[in-house]
Amino acid sequence: MSLPAAARHRWGLEAGGDVGYIDVGDAVVLIPAGVDELRRQLLESISDDEWDDARAGFGDPELSNE
Repeated sequence: MSLPAAARHRWGLEAGGDVGYIDVGDAVVLIPAGVDELRRQLLESISDDEWDDARAGFGDPELSNE
């Protein structure tokens, strides 16, 4: 995949580099620094209460087994 020169310069990817991504359906979100940085940012953005809700299936017991 290629990025426009302005984006490569802005994010320090002139010589290549890792880029993480999330496919959100109508768009793709790119994260410079790769999948590890993407994972770190996502995990830091979710509170302990939100994790607990997700583990409990958001109130739906069938989802908690998925």
